[in-house]
Amino acid sequence: MANYQEQQTGPSAHLEALKHVHSPRLGRVLTYWIGAIFLIGIICLFLPWTQNIRTQGTLTAFTPQDRPQTIEATIAGRIEAWHVREGQLVKAGDTIVRISEVKEKYLDPNLLSRLEEQVQAKEGAADATEAKAKSMAQQIQALREGLRFSQQKARNKVAQTRLKLQSDSMDLVAQRTELQIAEAQFARQQNLYEQGLKSLTELEQRRLKLQEAQAKLLAMQNKVAASRAELQNAFTELNSLQAEYSDKIAKAEAELNATRSYLYGTQAEISKLQNEYSSTEVRSRYYSIVAPQTGYVVKTLKAGIGETIKEGEAVATIMPENPQMAAELYVKPLDLPLLKVGDEMRLQFEGWPALVFSGWPGASFGTFGGKVAVIDYAGANNKYRILVTPDPSGEPWPDALRVGSGVYGWAMLNTVPIWYEMWRQLNGFPPDFEVDGEASAADKNVKDK
Repeated sequence: MANYQEQQTGPSAHLEALKHVHSPRLGRVLTYWIGAIFLIGIICLFLPWTQNIRTQGTLTAFTPQDRPQTIEATIAGRIEAWHVREGQLVKAGDTIVRISEVKEKYLDPNLLSRLEEQVQAKEGAADATEAKAKSMAQQIQALREGLRFSQQKARNKVAQTRLKLQSDSMDLVAQRTELQIAEAQFARQQNLYEQGLKSLTELEQRRLKLQEAQAKLLAMQNKVAASRAELQNAFTELNSLQAEYSDKIAKAEAELNATRSYLYGTQAEISKLQNEYSSTEVRSRYYSIVAPQTGYVVKTLKAGIGETIKEGEAVATIMPENPQMAAELYVKPLDLPLLKVGDEMRLQFEGWPALVFSGWPGASFGTFGGKVAVIDYAGANNKYRILVTPDPSGEPWPDALRVGSGVYGWAMLNTVPIWYEMWRQLNGFPPDFEVDGEASAADKNVKDK
């Protein structure tokens, strides 16, 4: 202050220009500050920075059965009563809504009992037809046995007639011999009679014997002819048996086949009725639409009583109780080669307090660890989907998380100086990564420079 007063009262007090030449103190302070800030900025350029890939997406369930699903009506019907409300926890098998039948075919309340009666009646008809078929098969077997016995009988008769014919033929030969003897005796008797050695009476006796022998020969010839005719008739009867029984057996087999055909048709009708009965019985179970798994009823898609719903139409949405959470994130194709299954990531959930420094993960809090579990092979909308599951070695994810909430993710890569990261961003180069122990092309260019 004294120096300032001396300047005001000294020889230079009258020099106005000299006053303006002095540097103001505020300017020097500002210069010091600017220099310090610039120096700090230069130093900060050499600070380490962790490269990362930024992604965003939503929370989902890792397995398909843990994701929200709609409960659909298997059959068409009319809503009779609701058994749940939105937000209610239901267990697997609990009834969500009960419906009634709307199709005319199933309106009969005694349909199952009537179908059962029809099945029993058809089964009785089938049993009777089967018994008839068995009887006819036995009849055919009896006809075949009768044919065998009749043929054996006819063969025996043929053999017997053949033997009789042989016997008659032998008698005929004997009778011819006897006739020859009688003729020779008659001739000798006649010579003796002519010589006067025999009487006429004796000659007449020999003539009588000759006539008797001739008559016996004729009778024997007739007998042999009758035996031959009888043998021919036996052969004819033997041959006719096959035709006669074949006709009877063919008719019986035709009737048996017709009976079996009717039986098979009846069995087909029984199967059809049983199928209809089973289908109707199973259909009756679908009148109660039940929860497929334990979870919360998120939303009912139909309202009121008496509203008609179609087959396959959704009636409610259910969220599983304890889903295995996963973050569904989307990355750019440029960043996709830098990721692989098992890589670590940091996640920030919407609605969860967090302070994030993406380049300094150690200075961040409120983020949670995760690992890449799935990488899609096909992209959509110029991005690829990845699924990140909780890191078992890290802090557990909050229990308050819900499927569908937003999530931000950072895949941590190499640590580089800040100046290099700025240079990479300005040039649009991808982050550094290693492939089989070799650095990326961008990293090699920087090192070469």
